[in-house]
Amino acid sequence: MTGWTVRRRRRPDAAASLYCFPHAGGLPGEYLRWSDDLPGVQVWGVHLPGRTTRRAEPPYTRMDELVDALVSAVDFGRDRPFAFFGHSLGALVAFEVAKELRGRGREVPGRLLVSSCPAPPLPPAVRRVHELSDDELLDAIERGTGEPLTHLREDAGLREHALASFRADYALLDRYRPRRAEPLDCPVTVLAGSEEPWSSWRDGWAAHTRAGTELRVVPGGHFHFRERKAEVLCVLRDSVPTTRGECGWTA
Repeated sequence: MTGWTVRRRRRPDAAASLYCFPHAGGLPGEYLRWSDDLPGVQVWGVHLPGRTTRRAEPPYTRMDELVDALVSAVDFGRDRPFAFFGHSLGALVAFEVAKELRGRGREVPGRLLVSSCPAPPLPPAVRRVHELSDDELLDAIERGTGEPLTHLREDAGLREHALASFRADYALLDRYRPRRAEPLDCPVTVLAGSEEPWSSWRDGWAAHTRAGTELRVVPGGHFHFRERKAEVLCVLRDSVPTTRGECGWTA
């Protein structure tokens, strides 16, 4: 593959591929460990420019430009069925990539799994988060994730690199305006933590697909995929299609 995708191990006999799109400030590596528990699935992490080993590359800060570059660079699926998983910002990127694939007449994912993300259009931001000062940005990230960022506050070098990635990701969110398009023909699974405001998310995502929408709530907060890994992996095992045209669940 290209520099856009990374994997922990090669699974030539896998029945399906799962492409994982990271959250704001996130990296693909944390999803690659799932390959140990999904032996029939080739797990790919989507690696955006401007981060870790791609740090020297300028990051994309507009969704349409990012999606165009990503779809042009990656041959999703190749010779096996595939699904997309995206958490928070990653869910929006996965959704837009699926739309772009369809617009180019290419195969779309057999399932779209969107985690901890309300459906677009999103409510307008009161402030453009990516333009905040460093301290304000750290405060905003902590409020949004519910996690302290002590390591970034104490290490100036790490903070500089991390906040550059966060600013690029939040610029994508601040400027994101979904393009009008017909609903997708792949089913959508909505994943949410029980402590999140998930009650309206299923209906919101249902407007973006003709193939059915499922809501799966697991215990935990915004980072439920870390807190309740076993439950999330169970959803993935149920949902990733292993043959083309298979939904992986019955509505």
